[in-house]
Amino acid sequence: MNQRPGGFSVLPEVIKNLMIINALFFVANYIMLATTNNQTNLNDLLGLYNPSSPHFRPYQIVTHMFMHSSQDIFHLAFNMFSLWMFGSALENYWGGKRFLIYYMLSGIGAGLLYTLFNYIQATFFIGPDLIEIYGISEKGLNEMVQSGNNWSETPLLASYLGSINRGMVGASGAIYGILMAFGMMFSESKIHLYFLIPIKAKYFVAGLGAIQLLNAIQNDPNNNIAHVAHLSGMLIGYILIKYWQQKNKR
Repeated sequence: MNQRPGGFSVLPEVIKNLMIINALFFVANYIMLATTNNQTNLNDLLGLYNPSSPHFRPYQIVTHMFMHSSQDIFHLAFNMFSLWMFGSALENYWGGKRFLIYYMLSGIGAGLLYTLFNYIQATFFIGPDLIEIYGISEKGLNEMVQSGNNWSETPLLASYLGSINRGMVGASGAIYGILMAFGMMFSESKIHLYFLIPIKAKYFVAGLGAIQLLNAIQNDPNNNIAHVAHLSGMLIGYILIKYWQQKNKR
């Protein structure tokens, strides 16, 4: 990939604007919840839902990247810190235009793959078990999905409804794409783990990927972290960089 000239910036323009947009959405949602007595949650409108869910809207494919839980400011802070820490080197190297394309495609791709994973899991694995074990008809399952009720005393049913009706929010898919890019582009640079232990970027990113993979395999229904989305962001990022590298060689 060709380096884009233009000097070094501690807080590059695209990253600065992404941080501002994420913060504005967070504040807007907080104010909306406070003024409507928790009746209006922007995450329900802008978070990404499965197309089978009555809550799904096409624009959510993009908007979910800028939403974070109003009750978890640390999630927003961690994502924005990671965006700045690892993304600044990439934007300075690539230039703003290519960096923004990479960021958006990583986030959108992560959301789409995560949604596809949930759909396949619910439709081809959990759904047939529910029909066979509990005698719930396919029509009955669809009615439960349309009702939007995610609570159930049956863990299997709760898992099914959660896969369809649980919205995803956060920039984490794009952030893990950024981490993948940093590990590939600056593989030999040192990162100080816990500000003490030096580790090469390529090993740091590989370790993060391994942790996300293990958590995704465990598939704990009580874990609200979208580990598959994190892995998907890394996968999309890897494909994009390899594509650009091959294109430049040609």
